[in-house]
Amino acid sequence: MRHINVPVFVPHLGCPNKCVFCDQRAISGVSYFSEDDACAVIDETLTTVGDGDECEIAFFGGSFTGIDRDLMIRLLDLAEGYVKAGRVTGIRMSTRPDYIDPDIIGILKRYTVRAVELGIQSMNDRVLALSKRGHTAADTARAAGLLRDAGIPLVGQMMVGLPGSTPRDEVDCAEKICSLGAAACRIYPTLVFRNTELCEMMNRGEYVPLTVDEAVMRSADALSVFARHGVGCLRIGLCDSERLSNDGDFVAGPRHDAMGELVKSELYRRAMKRELDSLEKEGKLTGSVEISVPKGDLSAAVGHKGRNRAEILASYPINSIVFLEKHSILWYNVEVRLI
Repeated sequence: MRHINVPVFVPHLGCPNKCVFCDQRAISGVSYFSEDDACAVIDETLTTVGDGDECEIAFFGGSFTGIDRDLMIRLLDLAEGYVKAGRVTGIRMSTRPDYIDPDIIGILKRYTVRAVELGIQSMNDRVLALSKRGHTAADTARAAGLLRDAGIPLVGQMMVGLPGSTPRDEVDCAEKICSLGAAACRIYPTLVFRNTELCEMMNRGEYVPLTVDEAVMRSADALSVFARHGVGCLRIGLCDSERLSNDGDFVAGPRHDAMGELVKSELYRRAMKRELDSLEKEGKLTGSVEISVPKGDLSAAVGHKGRNRAEILASYPINSIVFLEKHSILWYNVEVRLI
């Protein structure tokens, strides 16, 4: 069964802040929102899904719980109609931590809300201030507590490479998102878009965007935390529904079509290196090896364009590698056997 989000973008509605990195028009391709179009957008997307797919209507792009209250309720009523008709299984939304309060929770509990995705971005107040997020880490903790008490699953969205952020800050952020009870996460390397304050900061030499390799390493560090805590990662980097609508809007940063694959591959590279280093230290590494990985992760383990396989063959005294998949192996773990 595939899980499919039916995205309805509400860019900037309900959000008075102007984060230094933010240009929702460039990311989503949507510069305005028409309530009248929402039904048509949902119906069109549903024509592309199969009977066995699990679909949720997802209000993305803006701060959904901060929009006009009557509009929010009308949109929730619209989405709930699709749930009751059996056409989708639930509703999810993205919003800001400071736009979750007891009144909002009371409204959301009237609907089949399967997840609230919080734009946490960082749990370091200094980084949040430099990014002009307009909320604090305490706001995030409070919102997570309200969602947890209401039984509404939390998805924590975080960013790597924000102004002033260090690799340690990002690992700490991942740890804190896990401690808040997140059911899943998203990791977004910071990109620089035209007509944003971050672009101006870069042009003044006040901000240096990450390279692709840096973004991969730092995202992998965060992902390893989530994996250790059993928190699934829904996405790394912008996805097709968060498309870069116009290449002219993108200015700089670690943009890569296979960012998620690169990050997962890095974790498997680290896991394989640990096992192979141990065998080599014991003087047992020779001939050929069989490396077993979790079911479905063979491509990530081999590496983007075979990078991991090539590095291993070049770095260790072995002749060949056989990769296998096993259901019993946990995420980002491997088993190495001499053959």
